[in-house]
Amino acid sequence: MSDKKHCGSDTCQHGAEVDPQDKAIQESLGRIKRKFLVMSGKGGVGKTSVSVNLAVALARKGAKVGLMDVDLHGPDIPRMLGLTGLLDVNDDRHLLPKRYSENLGVISIESLSQDADDAIIWRGPLKMHVIRQFISDVHWGELDYLIIDSPPGTGDEPLSVAQTIPSAQAIIVTTPQEISLADIRKSINFCRTVNMPIFGLVENMSGFNCPHCGQSIDLFGSGGGFKTALAMNVPYLGRIPLDPKLVECADAGESYIDKYPNSETSKAFDNLVEQITESKQAQVPEAKPSLRQEGNAQEGSIMKIAIPIAEGKLTAHFGHAAEFAIVHVENQQVKEKELLTPPPHEPGVLPKWLGDLGVNVIIAGGMGSRAQGMFGENGIKVLTGAPNLTPEELVQQYLSNNLVTGENVCDH
Repeated sequence: MSDKKHCGSDTCQHGAEVDPQDKAIQESLGRIKRKFLVMSGKGGVGKTSVSVNLAVALARKGAKVGLMDVDLHGPDIPRMLGLTGLLDVNDDRHLLPKRYSENLGVISIESLSQDADDAIIWRGPLKMHVIRQFISDVHWGELDYLIIDSPPGTGDEPLSVAQTIPSAQAIIVTTPQEISLADIRKSINFCRTVNMPIFGLVENMSGFNCPHCGQSIDLFGSGGGFKTALAMNVPYLGRIPLDPKLVECADAGESYIDKYPNSETSKAFDNLVEQITESKQAQVPEAKPSLRQEGNAQEGSIMKIAIPIAEGKLTAHFGHAAEFAIVHVENQQVKEKELLTPPPHEPGVLPKWLGDLGVNVIIAGGMGSRAQGMFGENGIKVLTGAPNLTPEELVQQYLSNNLVTGENVCDH
């Protein structure tokens, strides 16, 4: 009997050779229960600090944790945890993570470099290769959690993680400023484009407690993270206060949580850990279905629905609408309705305008394929062929899965 009958060794059922690295990746990931990619829309928001302290906090709770640094051009994690020297290799020629503690192991490109100050000048394909090696050639062993620290933005590294670890969930880090909305929207839309589940959004550097009077000071504004989560319909995981001691610990190569376990910032990380440990692994959709095939707003969700109207009811041609009704929904209930005058209709203007308002869904009568694509690029789901009803009627039917749609009568 041929050993090419089934996959599981080095060949598949059609006799094709299975890539040894792909096989090693699957075996390695199979021993890791949950994977989280920590990402941000821009630099300077404390993403690496969140990754490090989250990993330490999980390990302190008794979980077996791996911390993987895929910020290949700025690998700061070893220094933040006081880890030095090159990685060791076991008898099977697999790299061994640097041990921070019994429960926490760390992999970083810095631990593979003879000189930590050498510049890493690599293009995309090589980055992809290194990230795959971090998974296939490292002896992670049995892990409860793998925390992956990604560089800011939506470039090669997060894309490589999404392709190599399809079961990873994203934790997106932002600061409280309103201006962060645009950058975070890109990260959220990146996750939706590559079908990466978003575990939630963290508002970092949120408030500073004065050491003299104890009063909380909003150095970077307030509420930006919460408003972004609300607008983009993603879970809000809470705020992490700014503490200068966190910076001091990072510079000294010490764990802030180990040194100041009872601080407000450490308690915030404990709250984040509690949400992770009490949650279940999200399922990655095999393909993104059309809006009519997928479920509507689910229990506990927050969203905004846009409806182009004329004389109080849906107008068939969204581009010529004098007003848009923006309906705020929370936990399947309509909370608020705004009537807004749209900007002059030009290609791409309305999708961007509604995207900036945080709209998640547009219910329309007719819409061309080009316009639908532009709405999709702005993270907005499109439902066409809706009847000439009031915004309240349309939203209630949508939420109850009873909205009957007809022909998409395009105005182009």
